[in-house]
Amino acid sequence: MSETSAFVVSADWLQERLGQPGLSIVDASWYLPAQGRDGRAEYEAAHIPGAIFFDQDKVVEPQSDLPHTLPHPGLFGQFASSMGVDEKDTIVVYDGPGMFSAPRVWWMFRIMGAKEVFVLDGGFDRWKAEGRPVTAEPTRIAPGFFEVDFDAARVASLGDMRSIVEDGSLQIADARPPGRFAGTDPEPRPNMRSGHMPGAKNVPAPSLSKDGKLLPVEELRTVLEVAGLDLSRPVVTSCGSGVTAAVISLALASVGHQDNRLYDGSWTEWGGRDDTPVVTGKD
Repeated sequence: MSETSAFVVSADWLQERLGQPGLSIVDASWYLPAQGRDGRAEYEAAHIPGAIFFDQDKVVEPQSDLPHTLPHPGLFGQFASSMGVDEKDTIVVYDGPGMFSAPRVWWMFRIMGAKEVFVLDGGFDRWKAEGRPVTAEPTRIAPGFFEVDFDAARVASLGDMRSIVEDGSLQIADARPPGRFAGTDPEPRPNMRSGHMPGAKNVPAPSLSKDGKLLPVEELRTVLEVAGLDLSRPVVTSCGSGVTAAVISLALASVGHQDNRLYDGSWTEWGGRDDTPVVTGKD
């Protein structure tokens, strides 16, 4: 039998544990404008019983002009505590289609100190299609206390990326679609160049899952290596705004890769400037 990632849980696993103490279920559904879906509205219409909604457009650093900047540790702790989440909880994160926006919140909780964090394999769309329990009732939240233990080494800044691009010290894995990576398709955000950072490898986020489920571990390893990554070397992940880069982060963790970080500003920061190098083409 193919080995499944240690960082995902099945719908059966979660359904058996609904209502148990110490379990926090987090709906992290977020969509690009072109997808025509509203994560919060969908959550209010139907969600897994006991789930709370994690608004990725609001759980951000207020001093940043970028869309999804990681909140500073103290603020993240406040957000998580207000949602009733403790760092000692078993946290299961899901999104609508599966393996799209949930890995970003999985990554956030992990770098902020939570130890037991998982992504629901298959997402909520599959959960509903299989006739599993859903509710529109608001989840009653008892304030928690999330004690932050921030792992700053897991986050790359603009300054870090300038150095990485210049000296090639880390491999860069870009989760955006091939057309945007190559510079043949426009970016969804206005006034932004398309293309990629010099030396980056394209690992489109959808290539790491099938039907909303993360690929088995050995298949993940193959996809990452075929994309040009040397899994014995450090990696930094990137995407459009820091969301789907975490799909690569999840894949790397799943194959046992330890030395990786995520470029939080991602292409919104890099491609939105006029003083950063951009190249086009597949490589």
